[in-house]
Amino acid sequence: MDSESWKNDFRAGAGRLWRATGYSLAGLEAAFRNEQAFRLEVYIFCLVLPLGLWLGEGGVEKVLLVGSWVLVMVCELVNSAVEAVVDRIGPEPHELSGRAKDIASATVMLTLGLAALTWWLLVF
Repeated sequence: MDSESWKNDFRAGAGRLWRATGYSLAGLEAAFRNEQAFRLEVYIFCLVLPLGLWLGEGGVEKVLLVGSWVLVMVCELVNSAVEAVVDRIGPEPHELSGRAKDIASATVMLTLGLAALTWWLLVF
């Protein structure tokens, strides 16, 4: 690969990364504006971040305390995305639509349990 080809590939990749970052930030903004549960989780994160950094006794504990809550927010984003897609398909009840929403909701519930267990084991 010559240097000109490498430069072109780098520019194209950097441009895609820049656009993808913009789309991701738009997604976070949309979730914050439209999803009450996500807003609440962001507010809790504002407490969890400094508390986890303060209470964690080492890097691993700090990452576990803060990261467990970040995982909750990640699952909430996926849950919200699944709900939006299902709702876009149509408002009429369907077994598969309900199952998809329930499974996505279960991911949030499980990560909430994981975050609670992580905090309980590391703090108490």
